Amino acid sequence: LEAQNDITEIQHPQKLSFKNNIHYRNVWFKYNKEWVLKGIDLKIEKGKTVAFVGQSGSGKSTMTDLLSRFYDIQEGGVFIDNINIKDVTLHDLRSKIGYVTQEAILFNDTFFNNIAFGLKEVTSEEVIEAAKVANAHEFIMATQHGYQTNIGDRGGKLSGGQRQRISIARAVLKNPEILILDEATSALDTDSERLVQDALEKLMRNRTTIIIAHRLSTIKNADEIYVLKEGQIIESGGHNSLYELNGYYTKLCNIQGDLN
Repeated sequence: LEAQNDITEIQHPQKLSFKNNIHYRNVWFKYNKEWVLKGIDLKIEKGKTVAFVGQSGSGKSTMTDLLSRFYDIQEGGVFIDNINIKDVTLHDLRSKIGYVTQEAILFNDTFFNNIAFGLKEVTSEEVIEAAKVANAHEFIMATQHGYQTNIGDRGGKLSGGQRQRISIARAVLKNPEILILDEATSALDTDSERLVQDALEKLMRNRTTIIIAHRLSTIKNADEIYVLKEGQIIESGGHNSLYELNGYYTKLCNIQGDLN
């Protein structure tokens, strides 16, 4: 509790609005001694879906962690509409970002409170609408007390697919301008994956989305795919053009064997 927070806010922050793009400008970052990202320069236009792919340790998750300012960058910066994210409040920045991760973060509470978590003055109608978009309404209503049913510690009374859909419903309700998906379907069986994928597609519509991809079959429709290797972007483009390059991305696809 007494630990110092390394992320400090400036005294006179700027107001953040997101109308044009997110720009990683010559970003160099390390956790300890080794550089994890080396000279990353890329722009993500508002409303586009981009994906980061690469093997473990290539820097994919670090890219999104820096956008949320969980860590500060040693060289370069992340800018939203030409404003450095260090020059705005953490609340202003993070209120624009929604996360759906591999491991749904749920609490020993009701369906309603888990979906509405972090938001004030939420109506039942809004929660139900979010659950419908996330393909969660039917299984919630099949429980004894509906939206007032307790889901157990970490959502332990639910299946993996159900937990993930509650997590998606929370993101739908928050309605963030920037959505980060950290391979939200990787731990699911085929039927659950189909329902979750459908829910994610609804959530991604008309939204700036960054996908961290482990299973490449989930990102074939991304506007731009960035291939990371040892902290650098070595290839970028759409799925088909990247695959035809017969380079590192093609190799990753062939290893997985589900995309040729």
